[in-house]
Amino acid sequence: MGSSIMVVWEACRSAAATTGIGSLCSAVFGGKNLLSCDNSRNSQRSSSSCNTSSSSSHPLLVRAARGEKVERPPAWMMRQAGRYMASYRKLVETFPSFRERSETTDLIVKISLQPWEAFRPDGVILFSDILTPLPAIGIPFDIDETKGPLLDTPIQSEEGLQALHKIDLDKVHFVGESLSILRNEVGNGAAVLGFVGSPWTLATYIVEGKTTRTYTKIKTMTHQGPDLLHSILSHLAQEIAEYVIFQVKAGAQCIQIFDSWGGQLPPHQWDRWSKPYIQQLVSRVREACPGVPLVLYANGNGGLLERMRLIEVDVIGLDWTVDMADARKRLGFSVAVQGNVDPAVLFAPLPAVTEAIESVVRKAGDRGHILNLGHGVLVGTPEDSVAHFFNTARSLSYDSIRLSEAAPEMVASSTS
Repeated sequence: MGSSIMVVWEACRSAAATTGIGSLCSAVFGGKNLLSCDNSRNSQRSSSSCNTSSSSSHPLLVRAARGEKVERPPAWMMRQAGRYMASYRKLVETFPSFRERSETTDLIVKISLQPWEAFRPDGVILFSDILTPLPAIGIPFDIDETKGPLLDTPIQSEEGLQALHKIDLDKVHFVGESLSILRNEVGNGAAVLGFVGSPWTLATYIVEGKTTRTYTKIKTMTHQGPDLLHSILSHLAQEIAEYVIFQVKAGAQCIQIFDSWGGQLPPHQWDRWSKPYIQQLVSRVREACPGVPLVLYANGNGGLLERMRLIEVDVIGLDWTVDMADARKRLGFSVAVQGNVDPAVLFAPLPAVTEAIESVVRKAGDRGHILNLGHGVLVGTPEDSVAHFFNTARSLSYDSIRLSEAAPEMVASSTS
């Protein structure tokens, strides 16, 4: 990480705090929209438009997400910064608290850049957590290093709704700061990605109070307290949308929405309890930031693809259980796709990794595809395999890849 940028950044924050000159950061960082040094940040409920003009100079990933013709599929990995990397494990020895690592600007930047410095992916995703914005809307939580997230006061009654309020962006200042620094660090060498949890996925933690494998409390609420659940989900959709806009204004060039537990719902229930609130979130973001690519990923989404297609996102993320050729047939080619190499393949010999990558790319076609895993990088994944994944991706060229017969419409569309 560029230490000089961090030094100037801290000077910027100090000056802005003591003098109120929020524009200092913009001057220092070449006019970038560094909201974290602007004392009016929280008063801006993102009413102004984001700077999302289209340009051929935008990173490869952004252009592919928009469906533009590119020379090869861009590549990044979910959870590409994390425990499989020796550099991350060493840092954890000094900073054992996940909350500290994910809520301290210099640590967020350092961790986010570890895979960039090691592998040069086409996307650099913010090191954070989907629960990070919850305290900013009135829902405190802790993370137990063995049990995961714990909420002292889950919302299970109408009285619990009183804790919810509009998002206080001051409480997530480190997210804006980190995204702004990352944009300056990677330049146009990669796209900077932000992310959020979907309303349904966040609600599972808010209602259950912890990680669960059964989702019995929130599923019971769909029957016994539907109005309460609708209130929770609507509030989350509204405030998480503002959080997305905040990320974009701070420097994120693409946003991924993780409906991580959407696949736990039967499709007809997903239509009622997840889809409308993702659409509410997306509609607000589209209003403020119409050109920013949005990716929607749901684990276990094989039964939801056609339904996901109805939400106005640019990219549908696929898990590894979906055949890429089948997904293309079901989704059509007006929406881009992301994925979907099996994460476990990275434990196989390198030729098998190459074969898996090439198979996915051939089936996806020559436009509108972001190469990724079908889930996050697994703990214990060899770093050599991750390096091979990205080296292989960079070596690909649509001019030389024999595209699958499963994607003839894509081939035809790319010549028009």
